[in-house]
Amino acid sequence: MPQPEHEKNKNPKKKVNFTKIAVEVMAVIVVILTFLVPFYFILVNSFKTSAEASQLSISWPTEFRIIENFTEVLQAQNGMLIRAFFNSSIITVSSILILMVVASMAGFILQRRTGKSISVIGAIFLSGLMIPPAVVPTIWVLERLSLFKTMPGIILVMVAISIPFSIILYTGFIATIPKDIDEAAIIDGCSSWQLFFKIIFPMLKPIHATVIILNSVQIFNDFVHPLYFFPGADNATVQLTLYNFMSMYNTSWNLLFANVLLITIPPFILFLIFSKKIVAGMTAGSVKG
Repeated sequence: MPQPEHEKNKNPKKKVNFTKIAVEVMAVIVVILTFLVPFYFILVNSFKTSAEASQLSISWPTEFRIIENFTEVLQAQNGMLIRAFFNSSIITVSSILILMVVASMAGFILQRRTGKSISVIGAIFLSGLMIPPAVVPTIWVLERLSLFKTMPGIILVMVAISIPFSIILYTGFIATIPKDIDEAAIIDGCSSWQLFFKIIFPMLKPIHATVIILNSVQIFNDFVHPLYFFPGADNATVQLTLYNFMSMYNTSWNLLFANVLLITIPPFILFLIFSKKIVAGMTAGSVKG
């Protein structure tokens, strides 16, 4: 006797649902192993004594030294971590402000104008994603401009490194803004500057949020470029404070992990708060364009 149609389709549906659940469970397990386990390892060892933390285990501490460890980290090298937070904050905020203005203006020009010269300029900007900055020539240029080991110098370096990707984001989003708005503004008597800063720039809020968050985390956590272009104890940034507890012959693992935890918290909180805006800003241009 032939099997009814609804009974034929019953088993395949169950199989699809089971597969979907299995994939979701595996994804959760991978996330836990990739992110939560390392974070737990750092957290637990930052609470231990120096001898116990040197074992580098994930066991719960037998003696808690939470206040002592974090106090010692904050007081190390005459409060270097506090100065580093100040330096990193100034570098990050200044770089982001410059990036927002310069990258949005460049993205507007590259999207609105056409021609061979515009294509060449766009290719030059995009090459920054593939060509890493050369350390020695950059130091030579900064020295000639009297910007080596200075705050303006490292800010300009961070802007130059972050600007190619930011221009790509702005260009893609500006493509979703109709050109009729530009023409109407020009007819109403707006100059080019008024058109951009009074009309176009406020319309870029979603992509502003994406550029701010992505570049803030990258610049704040940068280790290599401040090491090369902004050396000196007074110029330390948060990542460079890790050297306070590392040496050739000894490493204070409990203090090192406490330091890592302190410098990880601000960008981690920022990312959690604005994670939805990151996705919204990055997908807006690609979907509408």
